[in-house]
Amino acid sequence: MTGQISPSLVLIVTCSGIGKVHGLVSREAVYHLTDKLLPGQADTVCLALLATGDPETRQKVQQTPCITLDGCPKLCAYKNVELSGGKIAKGIRVYDTMKRHHGANFGTATALSEEGWEVVEEVAAEVVKIFRQEAAT
Repeated sequence: MTGQISPSLVLIVTCSGIGKVHGLVSREAVYHLTDKLLPGQADTVCLALLATGDPETRQKVQQTPCITLDGCPKLCAYKNVELSGGKIAKGIRVYDTMKRHHGANFGTATALSEEGWEVVEEVAAEVVKIFRQEAAT
């Protein structure tokens, strides 16, 4: 399912990825986007609330185009948005970005290294690019 991105708002739904550096990269990318790169244009929802069927969260993903960020190939964010009837504008696998940095040490599940922060920046830049391209159409 593909939805169009409004020039005013997109939801970025990320995997929780607790206990894994992939999840931390995903979450930090969302914070970077909502706080610095797209303030007022990007928001997020709690994946746990979406997965448990919270009505307000489901309504939000159904009414607002979503970009999902998944840390691993399980695609939990993408699948939960899709199962909730959400509008997915684009799904991004953070794992794929990390693979391009073969041999890098990204940090741990609780603290990113400099290379981990570089991946956060790359993922955030990819989301901004998608947002701007889709908003222009």
